[in-house]
Amino acid sequence: MRRMAILLSAVLVTACTPMTPQRAADICEERARAAQGPEIGLKLGANSETGPFASGNISISADAIRGRDPISVYESCVFNLTGEMPIRPARLRAM
Repeated sequence: MRRMAILLSAVLVTACTPMTPQRAADICEERARAAQGPEIGLKLGANSETGPFASGNISISADAIRGRDPISVYESCVFNLTGEMPIRPARLRAM
């Protein structure tokens, strides 16, 4: 019970600390990258115990489904987290 109280208080303190502009930019760049379109992952391999294996995944964000501009996603995300406009332009991958 005491550990739970310590954990809960740590979470509350962290939630109350202001978001730095740099941290907000990093978080929002990830969201903007996801808004660029679906992300596809494929893993192929083999090992000596089970033999060959394959797995895959596809993920798409709600922003990508809505067709939102990744730059506007980035700017609005930073503004929502910090109350200020971004301190630097978004660094997104080329499509």
